[in-house]
Amino acid sequence: MCKRQSDEFYMREALRLAEQAYALGEAPVGCVIVLDGEIIGRGYNLRESSGNPLTHAEIIAINEACAQVESFRLVGAELFVTLEPCPMCAGACINSRIERVVYGADDPKAGSCGSVVNLFDLPYNHKPEITSGVLQEECSAILSRFFASLRERNRARKREKNGEI
Repeated sequence: MCKRQSDEFYMREALRLAEQAYALGEAPVGCVIVLDGEIIGRGYNLRESSGNPLTHAEIIAINEACAQVESFRLVGAELFVTLEPCPMCAGACINSRIERVVYGADDPKAGSCGSVVNLFDLPYNHKPEITSGVLQEECSAILSRFFASLRERNRARKREKNGEI
């Protein structure tokens, strides 16, 4: 059993994974799952690369963690993710019995741990604890950088298409 590190330590690991997603042209979201101080699951967004809407960072990390413990139940586990989980990922946290969800940046468009809705407040059979805002500035910055770059690429494509370049 490993000694448990700080929330910031695990969120920095999630940020490293978000950088990998960014390098692939994916929305830069990274996730780690921790049990007894040990990282047992890792993931980053792969929706564009895989062509699969299910390949969110959290789903990939949960899948890896479940394989590691050989169960769908991740009782006592903590999920650290750079962006507030969407409805699908929040539902996966409930169904896998994740104990605690820790996220960095709020997601005002799809966040389901408080920004748009809090699925954990509904009368489901399991209610993960939520901690938000861990390394929020760093988590928001990588997302802002990515989407600014994406908007610039889209503008350049549009100018090129219109014969402006």
